[in-house]
Amino acid sequence: MRPNVMNPTAPRSSTAIAAQLSVMMFLQFFLWGAWYVTVGNYMGEHHMGKIVSWAYTVGPIAAIISPFFLGMVADRFFPTERVLGVMHLLGGAALAAAPSLAPANADASALPFIGMLMLHMLCYMPTLGLTNTLSFHHMTNPEKQFPMVRVFGTIGWIVAGLAVAQVCAMKVPETTALTGLPLNAARNALPTFFYIAGGSGILLGLFSFFLPHTPPPAKGKAFSARDALGLDALALLRTRSFAVFAICSFLICIPLAAYYAFAPVFANDLGLANVPVKMSFGQMSEIFFMLVMPLFFARLGVKWMLLVGMLAWVARYGLFAAGADHHVVWMVILGITLHGICYDFFFVTGFIYTDQRAPLHVRGAAQGFLVLVTQGLGLGLGAQIVGYIKNAYTNDAGVADWRTIWLIPCLFAAGVAVIFFLLFKNDAKAVPARAETV
Repeated sequence: MRPNVMNPTAPRSSTAIAAQLSVMMFLQFFLWGAWYVTVGNYMGEHHMGKIVSWAYTVGPIAAIISPFFLGMVADRFFPTERVLGVMHLLGGAALAAAPSLAPANADASALPFIGMLMLHMLCYMPTLGLTNTLSFHHMTNPEKQFPMVRVFGTIGWIVAGLAVAQVCAMKVPETTALTGLPLNAARNALPTFFYIAGGSGILLGLFSFFLPHTPPPAKGKAFSARDALGLDALALLRTRSFAVFAICSFLICIPLAAYYAFAPVFANDLGLANVPVKMSFGQMSEIFFMLVMPLFFARLGVKWMLLVGMLAWVARYGLFAAGADHHVVWMVILGITLHGICYDFFFVTGFIYTDQRAPLHVRGAAQGFLVLVTQGLGLGLGAQIVGYIKNAYTNDAGVADWRTIWLIPCLFAAGVAVIFFLLFKNDAKAVPARAETV
């Protein structure tokens, strides 16, 4: 029997496991948040401003590749905690080494730097699934228990932003004149956040070996590429509404890439201080909306929850565009804070909708397919498209036309929302019963 890790009246060992899982999630997302928000501004100070989009493309590529690693190796031959430990040790070392490969001048190649980020993400992306697998294995009621553990991941992301900003402020205080650079530029040029992120990855790697033993979940089962990519869920596309949902999920992730790649760069260009802290406002709102989401879900239902999430993206990019020319800080901050609605109302609702619509035997495949379509294909294509847009609307002096840059994803997201509103119908009768075969 699995231990009830979340029951406060359970034996001490169960409470200890709950604490271990919470620390694991905290470090897992502290690691990601410590570099992902800051790397675009760092690249801008190190002759890589035109290829920022590639730093946000390596993750989606790794997300497409990672199911094969999980299916062929991690799920079949080794305990989950050991795979998690090795991957984080390798990934943390790669991330810490990345700044040593940054080009010294505009003529030097940035390929080694991007390659090291790619190596890190190839190690990191499989761990997102591994931490979930390990957590679920040691829970008796994951639907109620998992959010209590997963919320520490969001807290970790927030703390990472605060920590990076604080350390950079200590290294380059406002009173310094040693660098000859503007304050934000001097702080952005520091590689410190790579060492913080890489060090936390190595720490998590070591910590992982002390996590509860978790046997390989698919030991003895033959590997199938169809299973790894969740292709059995393709049968769900026969239902018009699920097909509309899947297509719109893919399309909406294209403008979403603009936020991840360029919102920190935009905030920095507008002169906002402590950009990592400002960006963490999005995760703070994510915690709030996650808590109140059940109330909205009961009142609005699936269609309107998904639509509100899409419209929040339209509003976010609209605020960015409106505030760009005159540096209206409150519009930028509000746009960042909308991340809670953007993420929770669309992605979390999407996972719930997929779980409701998928028959029991393809439920896991359906979730894997959704991740492939959104985090892999959508964000990957989006990063390249928004990178092209950013470069096209940046002049030779490096000054970006942010109003136009944000207006394009705003209109794109609005178009997706209109298509979704017109074509999607949450019709339970059109979907097979969960226990039946598609």
